[in-house]
Amino acid sequence: MISEIKLKSQVCEIGKRIYEKGFVASNDGNISVRIDEDTFLVTPTGVSKGFMTPEMLIKVDGDGNLLEGERKPTSEIKMHLRVYKERPEIKSVVHVHPPYATAFAIAGVPLDQATMPESIVTLGTIPIAEYGTPSTDELASAISPFILNHNGALLENHGALTWGENLDQAYFLMESLEFCAKVNWIARQMNGDRELNTTNVDRLLEIKRHLGKESASPSGVQTASNAHAEKITPPLERSLTAKDIDLIVEKVTQAVVKLLK
Repeated sequence: MISEIKLKSQVCEIGKRIYEKGFVASNDGNISVRIDEDTFLVTPTGVSKGFMTPEMLIKVDGDGNLLEGERKPTSEIKMHLRVYKERPEIKSVVHVHPPYATAFAIAGVPLDQATMPESIVTLGTIPIAEYGTPSTDELASAISPFILNHNGALLENHGALTWGENLDQAYFLMESLEFCAKVNWIARQMNGDRELNTTNVDRLLEIKRHLGKESASPSGVQTASNAHAEKITPPLERSLTAKDIDLIVEKVTQAVVKLLK
C-alpha cells in the first residue's frame, strides 16, 4: 500500500504535468485520490496545480468534511465524491480544462466515434454530461448517469473528467482523451474523419475484453465489405463573400502586375 507521503508527492507531480501540458490555466483543475474507503486526498482551491507542494493538499471524508489541512478543498469536491460513491474500485479522479476536449464539450460533440483503435480499446466512448454549475450538486448529478459504464466524461461548456483505479490511470486517460479530441479535430479540418466499420470494431472489442476492460465503446458503422471506414461528418462547405472575392481579385492583380514589371 502506498504511503500518504508518496501519494501527496504523486498528486503534486500529476499537477505539474497537467499544468505544463496546458490542460489547465491559472488555478484551474482538481485532483483527488482515495486513501481508504471513506478518506480522500484532494487538491486545494485557489492554488495553481503546477506549483503545489505536498503540505498544501487536503484530507476529507466521504461527505467532503475537512479532516486535515490548512486550506480549503477544491470547490468541485462533490463531483469527485460522486464518482467514488458509485464506483468503490475507483481510486483517483482528475478534472481539467484541456483545450481540444473542452472545445468539443462547448460544441456539444461527444467523443463517441470509432475513429482510432487506441481510443476504442483504452478510452472507450466519452459522453457529454449536461451543464451543471461548478461547485454545486448539479455537476455531480450531471455526471452520475455515465459513471458506471465509462472512464470519463466531457462536461458541457466546462471541461473534462476522468477516473481510474489509480492516479496514473486517471491521468493517462485524460491524456488519451485530449489526444483523441485533438486528432478528431484535425481530421475534421482535413475533411477526413472516417469511422471504422463494425467488423474492425468487433475485433478491437475482443482485444478489449481479453484485457478485462469493460467501459462502453463505439460500435462502428456498416460499410461495404471492401471499405474499412466511412466518413462521419458531411463535406465542409464554404461560400465566398463579396469581401472574400474582392480580396482574391486584389491579390491576383498584385501578383500579375509584379510579374509584368
